[in-house]
Formats: sequence, C-alpha cells, structure tokens
Amino acid sequence: MAPKGNFVDWDRLRVFRTVVDSGSFTAAARKLDLSQSAVSRQICSLEEALKISLFYRHARGLRLTEHGEAFHEAVKGMENQLAKALERVANARTQAEGPLRITTTVAFGSAWLSPRIARFHEHFPDISVSVLLVDTPELDLLARQADVAIRFAEQTRGELIQQRLMNLRYHLYASPAYLKKRGTPVKFEDLDQHELIAYGGGHEAPLRDFDWILHEGCMPGHERKPALKVNNVYGMFRAVRSGLGIAALPRYIVEDAPELVEVLGEHESPSFSAYLVYAADMRSSRRVHALRDFLMQEVRNEGCDIGRKSDDTAERHPICLLCRHEHAADATCIFH
Repeated sequence: MAPKGNFVDWDRLRVFRTVVDSGSFTAAARKLDLSQSAVSRQICSLEEALKISLFYRHARGLRLTEHGEAFHEAVKGMENQLAKALERVANARTQAEGPLRITTTVAFGSAWLSPRIARFHEHFPDISVSVLLVDTPELDLLARQADVAIRFAEQTRGELIQQRLMNLRYHLYASPAYLKKRGTPVKFEDLDQHELIAYGGGHEAPLRDFDWILHEGCMPGHERKPALKVNNVYGMFRAVRSGLGIAALPRYIVEDAPELVEVLGEHESPSFSAYLVYAADMRSSRRVHALRDFLMQEVRNEGCDIGRKSDDTAERHPICLLCRHEHAADATCIFH
C-alpha cells in the first residue's frame, strides 16, 4: 500500500539525492551546509514515511537498497520532468537567456567554435555559455549532460534533432623545416619514405577513415607505420608545426599557422559533415534557436567575403557544391 498523507517533502528529496551522490551523511552535510545529525534525521523521516529502508549502512559509507535504487530512479525522473517544465517556462519569455552548454571535439571547439563565442555573446549577452570539449566518449544529450552538440557523423537516435552545418575536408600539411630536410612528396606512394603523424593512442577516432594517410597509395591490406600517434587533433597540429612530420589536418586549425605547407593538395581528400545536434525536447528553446541561427550565419560568412567587391554592385559568386558557401571557384575555403 502507498503511504498515507503528504509524505513527499521536496527538502527531504533534495537531501536524499545529495546523500546518494555523496556516498555518506558526512559528505552530504558538507554540501548542504547542514549538520550530519540533521541529514540523518531527514533520511530517517523519509524512510519512516515510505516504510522502507533506502540505504545499507556500513563502515565504508552508504549503499542503496533495492527499494532505494527504485526510489532514486523515480526521484531522478521527477527532476527531469521539473527541468523540462522550467525549460518551457523559460521559453515563454521574449528574450533568449539562461545557461547553454555546448559540446564538441577538442580541436573543433578550440580552433573554430571558441573564437566565435565572443561574437555570440555580443548578440546574446543574457545567454551564459559553457563549452565542453571532449573527443571520446561523447556527452549524452538525452541525459542532459549538454544542451547542444556539434558532431561529425549523422545521428541515428530518433530523440535527437540534427541540422547540417558545413562540409569539411582534411588536407596534408608539413612544416617548411621538415620539407627542407626530407623533401616534398609528389604522389601518395612517396609517403612511404616520410614521417607520418596519425590519430591514435588507444582512443577511437572521432571520424570515419580518419587515418587515410596511413593507407592511401598502399597495396591492399598494407598500412604505413606512423612516427607518432596522438589522441587529439590539436596535438597532431602541434607536432606538425614542430617539424616532426606530415599529418592530415582541417584548414580551420592551420589558419593561425600560415607557414605550414600543404602537400599533395591536388589530390582528393576524404570529406565529412558537421551537424548541430540537440534533444527533441529542446526544439522550442530560444537559446538553441539563437545558437543555431548564429552558427549558420557564421558558416555562410566564411566564404561570402572572398572576392567580394566593396560597393553595391558587388559580384555574387555561385554556391559551392562542396561546402554550400558562396565563393569564387578558385578561392581557398577552410571547409574544403
């Protein structure tokens, strides 16, 4: 039978969740700025109201009972429903405001996204942005670990909404010092004689066919041995800049290193798309809409000024079929 009376006290539930997260009454008391005895009384009162034991008490701390685990899941579900209700209330306001957590890979977030956050803040000063940079594992949007993600593969979960932002390509780069010492490859087979920097180190690559440099131009079933594996694209960039060897890098990460030389640039390189992704229950969020519209405009602006005249009769260039930006056919674009 369900307990009689109004046993659900939000303060008790808050104390319960804190105790579960902390693992002990003492640690929970510190977080809640309460005495240990006050925390213990709240849990005892909740157990009496529910007529169940929520925790096993032992010398090393606390562990949830089977009933405690079920109740904990129920409380988490209540919190999620409350969060969604508060989100709907916030969306009813006319201004885009409040916290917005954006997650993407370390390289893309550091080199492309972070420099643009200043402009986003100018447009939306009431949105408090947190940028969470992780390569693997990705943060779970459905578990509200982040609000929005920029990812580089199509999402298959139906609860997620995705919108294509841009098309990207990786190109081969080396430092002038390295090329002076080892020479410049003129065909992919020449890479057999060069020092190569690849993604690795026990972590899954963030993109499909990420290390094509190791097998392009090789006999089937054969692969080159890299001089260095780095589990971070920015680390690969730093290794190239130091003169260690050749690596496949996106143009956006080498923008601040104009001394780097592209090699084998006349050859086609693998391409991939970047997607803006968010949970379906965030579809009405004004903060998400603000970020989406801002990033789409930033992407359009990347190619709009190339070859553009400054007067009102500015020549308009066709939309590039590779990246969907407007620029001259022979213009360099960081997304190719």
